[in-house]
Amino acid sequence: MAKHDIDLSDLFHALADPTRRSILTRLAEGPAPVTELADPTGLRLPTVMRHLSVLEEAGLIATSKDGRVRTCAIVPEALAPMQTWLDEQRAIWESRLDRLDAYVKTVMKEREQ
Repeated sequence: MAKHDIDLSDLFHALADPTRRSILTRLAEGPAPVTELADPTGLRLPTVMRHLSVLEEAGLIATSKDGRVRTCAIVPEALAPMQTWLDEQRAIWESRLDRLDAYVKTVMKEREQ
């Protein structure tokens, strides 16, 4: 359970930054070299490399190196633990809201009588 929590923390941390989200959005189109990912950010290469490191540590991307070119690719299945957690939270809150709705309807009926 603790390992699961750490993975979620890493995922949420990685996705918390808009630059990293934009990199993932680009990688959803297909693998790309680091220089191509860095260009639209306007950031220096070392800063982009740190963002890529955070994404890789969270398991959201995989990198490979061919000569001097480092290429990044998205790992979509890495989002599965987050999706599971979000689904669990949605179920809990939907249940709570359903109970609240039933209570409010009961109170309203009692007031009408």
